[in-house]
Formats: sequence, C-alpha cells, structure tokens
Amino acid sequence: MRSDYANSKPRRQQRGNHKKPLPPQRPPMLLFLVVLVVVAGFGYFLWTLKNGSPTPITQEPVQVEQPQKPEPHKDPNALPPKPKEEWTYQQELENKQVDVDLPEKSDQPSRPYQMQCGSFRKESQAQELKARIAFQGMEAQVHKVDGSSGAWYKVVLGPYQGKRKAETDRHELQRAGINGCMIWFWES
Repeated sequence: MRSDYANSKPRRQQRGNHKKPLPPQRPPMLLFLVVLVVVAGFGYFLWTLKNGSPTPITQEPVQVEQPQKPEPHKDPNALPPKPKEEWTYQQELENKQVDVDLPEKSDQPSRPYQMQCGSFRKESQAQELKARIAFQGMEAQVHKVDGSSGAWYKVVLGPYQGKRKAETDRHELQRAGINGCMIWFWES
C-alpha cells in the first residue's frame, strides 16, 4: 500500500483548540445590590423633586398684581412717534469749506501696460499658448528676445491703456485655466 505524504505527517494542533480562561464572575448578589442602590437613589431623587419645598399652612397667600388699565387698541401698522433730533451738525457745517488736494493732471498720457503670460525656450510652446489665448477671444503676440542665456519666446498681450482692462483680461484667462500672467509697463 501506498501512503499519502499528507496523511503521513502527524497533525498539528489547531490554534483555536486552546481554551481561554474565563474572566472571574462576580457574584450575582453584588450585582443585585448595585442595581438596588441605583434604583433607590433615583426614586429618592424623584421624591425630593416632588416634595422638595413644602409650603407651610400658615403662609400668607401670594397676591398677584393685576394690570391697571388695558391699553387702547392701536393700529399695528402705525409708526412710533418721530424722535427728537439731538444733533445740530447741519447748522455747524453749513458755512464750512473743505479743501481737497488733487494731483495735477499731466498732459502726457500714462504709460501703457502689457501682460506677459509665458516665456518659453521653444517657439512651438509659445505658439501653443498663443492659440489657447486666441480661443478666449484675445489677441496675443510672440516676441523673440535674445538674452545672455539664449533665445526666449515671450507671449505678450497688449498694449493696454489702463491697468484695469489688463486685470479684467487676466481674470478671464485665469477662469480658462491660463495662470501666471504678469502685468507690467509696456516696453518697446
């Protein structure tokens, strides 16, 4: 007869066969006493709430004040009387004069602004950003700048006559997911 390899080994004891020691049981009498004390304490608490302030028989009756006269029926839409004005600022400021210093307007127009939205080493990346800006209805230019570190391709919008218009366009580009645009004075 052939013996099975699996059956030839002695079986190991299974892990779950060990009996765990039971926690010590409290005597039921102790549990009964604790429950009895808690119930008795709660009953006493309720009894003191009900009979906590006994009134003596010889106590004088409490007199309840009755309203003197019922007020006449008023219109619910009526406004309260107008309060007296305590301030006399109108009379005090009537003959005063206020001097305001305004900066002189110059005849020269203010410098225009530009908005730069990117600077790339590759012209293809600059053209891609220019196309994304064009989808937002704005016109951008790509300027090649030769610097000490090589050629850069800058994506520029403008010129803007006022900074407010440049800020408006920048916020519109941010809503479209084009971030990082900077507003500077226009450089020729």
